[in-house]
Amino acid sequence: MSQAFTAIATLVAKSGQQAVLKRELSALVQPSREEAGCQFYNLHQDAEAPGTFYVLERWDDEAALEFHNATPHFQNFLSQTREAIEHFELKRLLLVL
Repeated sequence: MSQAFTAIATLVAKSGQQAVLKRELSALVQPSREEAGCQFYNLHQDAEAPGTFYVLERWDDEAALEFHNATPHFQNFLSQTREAIEHFELKRLLLVL
């Protein structure tokens, strides 16, 4: 994608790993917000399923997201949460109106 887009990342913690996932996701927010190409990066927790987290992100283009995925803070997140994540999904959305 060469245009701006919103991404919604859904992450579900394995049983007993909710605190680990929340801590590591929280640590990812500020450095991600400071990246060139990041318009916003917000962490949410499901009110009815507290082991489920959503990251609402907006990127200038696909290259900005690819850069984010290669950053040391994101790579650290991956290594710290490898055993904590039950399910991960990323949806890319284009603004209609």
